[in-house]
Amino acid sequence: PYPLILKLILQNDATGYGPIFEEEPLDIVYTKESPDRHISMNCRARANPAPTYRWRRDNWEIKLMELPNEHYSLVGGNLIINNPEEKKHAGIYVCVAKNMYGTVISKEAKVKFGYLEEFPDEERDPVTVKEGQGAVLLCVPPKRWPAEVTFRWIYNEFPVFLHPDKRRFVSQSTGNLYISKVEASDAGNYSCYVFNPQIGKGVYSKFIPLISTEEKKRYKADLVVKFPDTTAMLNYNVTLECFALGNPAPHIVWRKIGATDLPASAQVSMSGALLHLYNVQYEDSAGYECEAINQKWQDWHQAWLYVEAAPEWAVTINNTQKDIGSEHTMSCVANGKPVPYIRWLKDGYSYGKGELKFSSLTFEDSGMYQCIAENYWGIIYASAELRVIACAPTFELNPVKKYLLGANNGRVVIECKPRAAPRPRFTWTKGKEVLFNNSRISIMFDGSLEILNATRNDEGVYTCLAENDRGKANSTGTLTITEATQITVAPENTQVMVGEEVHLQCQASFDPSLDITFIWSLDFRVINFYLEWKHYERIMVGEILKIMNVQLRHEGRYTCTAQTVVDNVTASADLKVKGLPAPPGGVRVEEIRDTSVKLVWNQGADHGSPILGYTIQTRDFYALTEVDWKDASTCNGRSVMADVVDLYPWMEYEFRVYATNGFGDGEASIPSMKIKTWDAVPVVAPTNVGGYGGKDGELVITWTPVQPQYFYGKKFGYVVAFKPHDDVDWWYETISDPETRRYVHRDASFRVKSNDFQVREFQVKVKTFNSKGDGPYSLSTTVYYPRDVPSESPTDVYSRPVSSHEALVWWIPVMDTGTGLQQYIDGYQVKYWRKYDDTEPGANRIFVPASMNQTRLENMLPDSHYLIEVRAYNGAGVGPPSEHCEMFTKRAPPSVAPQMWRYISYSGKWLYVWWHHIPYDWFGNESFPLYYKVMFRKTGYITGPIYMTGWHFIDFPMPQVGDYELEVRGRYEGGDGPIRKIRLQGKASFLRPTLSLATMLLLALCIVGLGI
Repeated sequence: PYPLILKLILQNDATGYGPIFEEEPLDIVYTKESPDRHISMNCRARANPAPTYRWRRDNWEIKLMELPNEHYSLVGGNLIINNPEEKKHAGIYVCVAKNMYGTVISKEAKVKFGYLEEFPDEERDPVTVKEGQGAVLLCVPPKRWPAEVTFRWIYNEFPVFLHPDKRRFVSQSTGNLYISKVEASDAGNYSCYVFNPQIGKGVYSKFIPLISTEEKKRYKADLVVKFPDTTAMLNYNVTLECFALGNPAPHIVWRKIGATDLPASAQVSMSGALLHLYNVQYEDSAGYECEAINQKWQDWHQAWLYVEAAPEWAVTINNTQKDIGSEHTMSCVANGKPVPYIRWLKDGYSYGKGELKFSSLTFEDSGMYQCIAENYWGIIYASAELRVIACAPTFELNPVKKYLLGANNGRVVIECKPRAAPRPRFTWTKGKEVLFNNSRISIMFDGSLEILNATRNDEGVYTCLAENDRGKANSTGTLTITEATQITVAPENTQVMVGEEVHLQCQASFDPSLDITFIWSLDFRVINFYLEWKHYERIMVGEILKIMNVQLRHEGRYTCTAQTVVDNVTASADLKVKGLPAPPGGVRVEEIRDTSVKLVWNQGADHGSPILGYTIQTRDFYALTEVDWKDASTCNGRSVMADVVDLYPWMEYEFRVYATNGFGDGEASIPSMKIKTWDAVPVVAPTNVGGYGGKDGELVITWTPVQPQYFYGKKFGYVVAFKPHDDVDWWYETISDPETRRYVHRDASFRVKSNDFQVREFQVKVKTFNSKGDGPYSLSTTVYYPRDVPSESPTDVYSRPVSSHEALVWWIPVMDTGTGLQQYIDGYQVKYWRKYDDTEPGANRIFVPASMNQTRLENMLPDSHYLIEVRAYNGAGVGPPSEHCEMFTKRAPPSVAPQMWRYISYSGKWLYVWWHHIPYDWFGNESFPLYYKVMFRKTGYITGPIYMTGWHFIDFPMPQVGDYELEVRGRYEGGDGPIRKIRLQGKASFLRPTLSLATMLLLALCIVGLGI
C-alpha cells in the first residue's frame, strides 16, 4: 500500500487514516437464567477506508469467515455468541480492526458466567445467650460469582427483614449478624439472605433460633468486627466496618490517626458502625481508628488505608508524519500507583516496551502503534498512526515570499521551506551569483538564508534551489532594504511615592515608507490600556506613558518597543516606588513544641524605607473564616526569625508575617504550611457544672464541654465524680465522648421515701483527660435531689413589648426555696403563644435559672396578641402555672429602606448625604419612626462608628485612602428598619460628621431644586 499512500500525499489529497476505536467491548457477566440466549460484544472503529473486524479469545483468533460456527457470528464489528456455554465461551476477548494503514486491537473484555449457589439443607444450630450479652449469628454464605453481594437477615418469616440499628449490625464483608446486647424481644428465628444484584438472584439460609435467658448484667465493650488493612482506588468510595458487643450498647467513635478530624468526604452511618470515604484521594491514605465506648470499658482497633490508582495518561502519542530516513522517538507516560508498566503494539502485535526509538525510518515502520499502560488496577490504550513519506521538493504550499523587506544594518532572514522527503540540499543565488557561507551570509540548516548587517548593496532577486534524490525545485523573491528604526528619546529611570503620577517618554526615527507603533510593557508583560485604564494612559503626542495613582505593584522595568513591519528596537527604564514594604517570603516552621514554634522567613523589599519590625499572625484549625487571623505572641525575635509562644497544644496552625516601615504596615506573606503542635496534658476544666435530681432514682449531672482547642491531645474525655453530701468516698464514671454534656446515674437508693422531708444533696465535680494524662477538676458543686415538683406558682407576671419581635417579662419568684423544703426549684419555665392564632401545646418555651426573675422573649410576630405563663420547675417536673399575662407586640417597621442621595464637593474633600423621610400612616400596619442611624465603616469591617440623628441629612470629610461603606436605616417603635447602603472610594480616614449651617442651607437648596 505504500506507493498508493505516497501518491495521495503528493497530490495533497490524503484523506485516509488508520482505525480509531469509537466503541470497545465491555466485561460481561452472563447467567444461565438469563432470558437472552446470546451475548453481544460491541466494537466499532472509525477509519478511511472502512476497517475490517476480527475477534480473538484468550489470544486465539476466532475463525468467523473461514469456518461456519453455530455459536459465533459477526454483525458489523459486533461479536454475537449464541447459546453460550461456560467451558467454550468464558475468557478474555479483544476486537481487531484493520485497514490499509494499519491494525489496532481493543482493550480486553472478560466474559464470565455468574452464579449463586443455594445454602446447604442442614438445620442450623440454635444460639443461646443471656440478656445483656452480645450475640453473633454466622451467615456462612454459599459460593458465588461475582463476589459482590448484599447481605440481609430475615426475622421469623419472609419478607420481614431486620433493620440494623445501634444494637444490631449486618457485616457486608462476612454477612454475619451482630447484636451488641441481646434483649428479650430479640428472641426468634433468623435467616441470612444473600442477593447478587448483577445476576438478580437471591438465596436464604435455614432459620437459626436465637434463645435468650434472663440475666441482666453489664458487659464491657468488645470489638468483634474490625476492618483490616484496606487498599482503595483513587476517586472511588470505600467503607470501613467496626462493631462492638457490650451492655450498654457501645458507642463507636472514628478517628484519622495524626489528624484532628476525619476527611471532609467522610460520613459515619449505621450508628457509627460504618465509615464511608467518598471520592478517596491520596491524602486520605492514613491509619484509621475506631473506638467502642460504654460505661464498663473502651476498646479500640487501628488499621491502615492505602490509596492506589489505575493508570492515567500524562503524555500520550499522536498521529505523526515523518520523512524517510529521519530519526524518530515515540514515548508515552502514565501516572498510577503502582507505577504502570509500559508496552507497545504495532498493527496488533507486540513491539517492545519503554520508549521506541527509530534511527532511520523506512516505509516498513509505517503503521498503527498502540501504547499500553497497565498495573494491578487497570489497563489503558493509546493509539496513533506513524506514516513514513518520501517526495521530491515542491514550493506549491510554501513558496519564498515575492517581496521581502529588511532594515539597514539589521539582520535579514529569507525563509526557504519546501515540502520534501528526505531533507533536500539547499543552494541560494542572488541574480546569477551563487551564494556561499561567509562572515555575513549563511545558509541555515532549514534552508533559510541569513544576511547580517544588511546594506543597500544586498538588494536584489534571491532564488532558493532545493534538491533531493526524488527531484528538485526552486522559488524566487525580491529583497528591498529600508532605513532602520532607532530610539531618539528613551524613558528615564524614575523614583516616585505611592499615589503620585509619573510620565515616561519614548520617541523613535523610522523609514518614512513604513508605519510605526509603540508597545509598552512592564517586566515583559504588555500593558493593556483598555483593561488598566485606571492607572495607565497612553498620550499619543510625543508617545508618553502616563501612570496615575502609582501603587507598589507598578514598580519594575518599563520597556518601550518601537516596531515596524521590518524591525523593532527597545529602550527600558526602572520605576522605583516608595511605600509600604513588600510581603516577606518563605515563611516556614523549623522547630515544633507543645505551646511554641520557631518561625523563620525571608525579608521582602523595603520599598525605600527601612523595615522597623515584623508582626506574626496565626490561624488555627477552628478559625471561622479565611481572614480570621490573630496577632501572635513572640519572644527571642530577630530580623527574620522569632519564637511564637502561647499556642494551643495539639492544634493545627498556619502562620503569616507582615513587615512595617515608615509608611505603615505592608501586605501579609503567603501562609506557611500547616503544622500541628505537640500534645500535652489538659489544663482546662469543664465549666457550669451542675445538675438535678430526676425521677426513679436518677441523678443528672451537667456541664459545659471544653472547647476543642483545649483538648490538647487525642482520646479526650471526662471523669465525672459525685457523692452524697455526707459520704466520704467519691463515685467515678469515665466519659470518652468529648462532646458529651451530661451524665445520668441511676440508683434505686436515691429514690425519695414517703417520710423523707429533707431535700437530698450531692457533691459533683468533673475533670478532663487525654492520652497524656488527667487535667484539673472543676470546683465542686452541690446538686439537690427534690422530693416533689414545686407546689407554688410565680405571681405578678408582667410584660412590656420592646419591638415588633421582642418583649420583656418579669415576675415575683417562688419564695422559700431552701434545701429543707419540698418545693426546691431549679428554675422557671416561661411559655408564650398567640391567644387566638396558636395552640398552647405548640407554645414557645424559655428556661430561666432560679437566680433570675426576668427574661427576654424573642421571635414573636408583630402586631399580635400574646399570652404569657410562668412555672417553677425542678428535677421532678414543673409546678403549677401562674396567671396568664396578656400583651400586644408593636407594629413592624417599614419593609422599604429610605431613598438616599449623595454629593461630593467640588474640592473633593466633603461628602454630603441626604435621604427621604419614610411617610407614616396612622391607620397602617407600620410602626412610628423615631430617628435615623448612620454607620460609616471601612469596607471589609463588620462594625464602625454609629451616629443617630433626627434630621435626614449629614456630611462627612471625604475619605482619601481605602474604600468605605455608608449605611442609613430608620429606628422605629417596632425596631430597626431595612438598610440603604452606598459605597465610596477614597484616600484618607474620616473625621466626625457635622451638621453645619452651610450644609443645611446647601441641602435645602438642592431639595428645593429637586422639587422644582
